Amino acid sequence: MLSRVPLGGTDLSVSPLCYGTNMLGWMIDQPHSNAILDTFAGLGGNFIDTARSYGDWMPDAPAGASERAVGAWLKARKREDFVIATKGGFFDLRKGDYRNRCTPEDVAQDLAQSLDHLGVDTIDLYFLHMDNEDAPVEIIVNALVGHQEAGRIRHFAASNWSAERIKAANTYAASIGKPGFVASETFWGLAVPGIAAAAQQGYVHYYEGEYEGVHAAGLPILAYAAQSGGYFTKRASGADLGDQLTARYANPANDARLAAVLELAERHGVSVNEVVLAYLTNQPDQTVPIFGGSTPEQVAESVKAATLTLSAAELAQLRAA
Repeated sequence: MLSRVPLGGTDLSVSPLCYGTNMLGWMIDQPHSNAILDTFAGLGGNFIDTARSYGDWMPDAPAGASERAVGAWLKARKREDFVIATKGGFFDLRKGDYRNRCTPEDVAQDLAQSLDHLGVDTIDLYFLHMDNEDAPVEIIVNALVGHQEAGRIRHFAASNWSAERIKAANTYAASIGKPGFVASETFWGLAVPGIAAAAQQGYVHYYEGEYEGVHAAGLPILAYAAQSGGYFTKRASGADLGDQLTARYANPANDARLAAVLELAERHGVSVNEVVLAYLTNQPDQTVPIFGGSTPEQVAESVKAATLTLSAAELAQLRAA
């Protein structure tokens, strides 16, 4: 069974792994979504991540398909047993609205829709899905504090914000007596990306070289793309990576990291996937991997990573490879 740990300095008690639901409600139908979430919950998982935009890239799916799938499942559960994270302020994919929507007005609209889709009165952890660097942090923080004080959200956080903008926002929040962003959802996994190719695919602000300072200062990191798209698992099995995954992780460092993963998997008698996720769960500063899985069996296999302890020397072996 997964344990519970406080998320940073918040009152949220979360499982050390978070299930990412971006496939639910459009690629995976409701009965299979229910089976996946039931498995995660049955193993002690209580931390679930979604977004207002997930599924909107499919024209025949309902708007907010992922949130709706989570909300439908949640109706048969005790709401207080789960920590629900969602995100807003992203492009409106259904309308083809690609302007920067990280504005107080657009976030308010997205938040209202997320509450409706999820069927809840309050969202535990609300992320801004992108930044608007043309807007002063004061305007954005004030808007989020307003939603917090109105009871629509318990805590707010940043996704795809630079470390410097997070620090600026939290400096302002502290000046008005508020906690500010309580976490960062950040692009991070064991595979080292080719930065330009990853950015073309929408993967920006990679952890290494940018977030170590704010992380060490106490900001929890929720790592998205935590399994690197299955990069190491596919390479180990000889499966086809596909053009996008190949381009995203076209970095020579990954050849050596694969060798280190294989060695550690054999040493511990575990799967490649478990080593990849354990690389994050064993970081010295609080890191919660957001993992994916399209079947209950994949979810159960990934959850095993929470019990795998990697030493500081083994983490260094993976990093140095």
